[in-house]
Amino acid sequence: MARIGGRDEVDAFVGARIGLRRSALGLSQSALAQQLGISFQQVQKYETGQNRISASRLHRAATVLGTSVETFFPPVETARGTADEGWETLRFLTATVDGRAVASGFPLIEDRDVRRAVARIVRALARND
Repeated sequence: MARIGGRDEVDAFVGARIGLRRSALGLSQSALAQQLGISFQQVQKYETGQNRISASRLHRAATVLGTSVETFFPPVETARGTADEGWETLRFLTATVDGRAVASGFPLIEDRDVRRAVARIVRALARND
């Protein structure tokens, strides 16, 4: 993985995934920080990838957020290639408040046909033709 402006891309990915999970659960940065015993500013730094999160704190965050630690990491490179394209897309999607709202809300849409319709709308709006 490469570095982005002094940050490791994996750190940024992990932080973005923490932020997505936190948002999906309706937790504020302050609420997560309180449960982790840290400041909300530290949560902000984790979520932006500015600071690395230790293994023990990541484990605690996974417990608080009701998920597994591996949920926060990008796919591992395999013999079939890498999943860089997918995680790059996630990184760009989570770079804005609106993108995080879309990413955290999309899996909560229960109706499969509605999810497909939303995906078609996004694809149509994203075309630069």
